[in-house]
Amino acid sequence: MLIRAKDSALVIIDMQERLVPAMQAPARTIRNTKTLLASAEAIGVPVVMTEQYPAGLGRTVPELIPGNGTAVLSKMHFSCMEDTNFAEHFCSLNRKQAILAGMEAHICVVQTAASLIEEGFEVFVVSDATASRTLESEQACIARLNACGAGIVTTEMVVFEWLGMAGTPEFKKLLPLIK
Repeated sequence: MLIRAKDSALVIIDMQERLVPAMQAPARTIRNTKTLLASAEAIGVPVVMTEQYPAGLGRTVPELIPGNGTAVLSKMHFSCMEDTNFAEHFCSLNRKQAILAGMEAHICVVQTAASLIEEGFEVFVVSDATASRTLESEQACIARLNACGAGIVTTEMVVFEWLGMAGTPEFKKLLPLIK
């Protein structure tokens, strides 16, 4: 199945000041997440960001501070869908596809993805915009979610599927981000 802009929402999970430095390839993860955010904004895909216990883990890293209209929701549950605020907000978007990026892959990302799948959503995990402290944990997350039916995708896959075709104003605007 293809990722469709009209059907999807981007969920950025816990990319926070005290988590990012401890992750594998943090610069790659932040760069790709910025591309996803800019693309979602240009194409009109709603974005939801979460912060796990911000009093202890800090706020979202400055590079990813969202623009207008992006919800940033604090949570304590590892699965975003176990948090009532998040679940209500996400469901109110009326989108059947969830595009996930974030930290830590093997904890909050995997639990959120599994919960969304249980609720009947189509889930895509952006592997190059998702990270854990260890490569083994990242690999275990991807393998588990792949076995559960989540689509494992890259940033470019998401952007080009959202665009659907070349030659549009959105394509021309986003092309420098993905070259």
